[in-house]
Amino acid sequence: MERKKTEEFEVPGPVPPAKTLDRFGFVKKESNGSPESLNKSGSANEQEREERRVRKWRKMIGVGGSDWKHYARRKPHVVRRRIRKGIPDCLRGLVWQLISGSRDLLLMNPGVYEQLVLYETSASELDIIRDISRTFPSHVFFQQRHGPGQRSLYNVLKAYSVYDREVGYVQGMGFLAGLLLLYMSEEDAFWLLVALLKGAVQAPMEGLYLVGLPLVQQYLFQFEQLVREHLPKLGEHFTEEMINPSMYASQWFITVFSYSFPFNLALRIWDVFLHEGVQIVFQVGLALLKYCHDNLVNLPFEKLIHALRNFPDEAMNPDILLPMAYSIKVSRRLEELKLVYEKRNGKTVESAESRGKQLQAVKQKNSSSKQ
Repeated sequence: MERKKTEEFEVPGPVPPAKTLDRFGFVKKESNGSPESLNKSGSANEQEREERRVRKWRKMIGVGGSDWKHYARRKPHVVRRRIRKGIPDCLRGLVWQLISGSRDLLLMNPGVYEQLVLYETSASELDIIRDISRTFPSHVFFQQRHGPGQRSLYNVLKAYSVYDREVGYVQGMGFLAGLLLLYMSEEDAFWLLVALLKGAVQAPMEGLYLVGLPLVQQYLFQFEQLVREHLPKLGEHFTEEMINPSMYASQWFITVFSYSFPFNLALRIWDVFLHEGVQIVFQVGLALLKYCHDNLVNLPFEKLIHALRNFPDEAMNPDILLPMAYSIKVSRRLEELKLVYEKRNGKTVESAESRGKQLQAVKQKNSSSKQ
């Protein structure tokens, strides 16, 4: 079979000028102060503590993740507690693959990713190329036009648009794939995207990107009800000002907070999201509103919209926000509200049997792709 050329990416653009980067690879914003230099006195203790954490995690997952499943079955509460505290950055990519089930998908589908990238065509290729420069534009990996980062992002998104033609490509998917590529190879990122959207471990999320964004609509309905129940005064104020979650929360669900939130917070949310599912998005959203409650209830419409899209820095501190989020119990209520939404919209609850068939189809995708 003739190898398909990706002519759109023949010539990389100029390498951007060198700039000061933060520890994640993002260009630092100009500031007069230098918080990092002020914290040097505590850096030795922090480094020692981090090394201890890494040793604990390495012992827990084993070489290449060989002990992970056994440990997770024996001590699920320890795993949950450690994930909520944050996965060590040097192990994050591997652990994400283990907890999402994507490693198993990759091993069961050898050669499929290469087939999709090299030999298939996608109706979404031009849309993907158009959007690539908008994905993490301040990160060094994605800054060079048609450079290695943008090529990898294009390949992953194109491969998924071929793999699942019903979903194809939708703009918000670039932030999911981009985030994954900062921690793993193209092929690993592709299979983690598959695991997320098809539901290898948690509930499938492809409804976030299907025509009409059906799952986004469901999540926004559930979130609006939760705001009214957990924060009744704020919920009433939103009603009076005609504010609904679609005005500020859609991107929270579509990109799982990776679009405009501080990267260190987004990573901590993703740690929990991949292990516990989408309920963490609801919990973090409610925690943000709760933290800013006293200010939000006094704002008129225009200022309210601005505040809901620009939370203060102190509200974005993961060590403050996430414990608050964990304390908000939503799982049972989310299930109840899902039934209400489906009944109201004439839908039936997806059965466990149909989900099992869907996952089985994902696991056997290699047989059809190779024919």
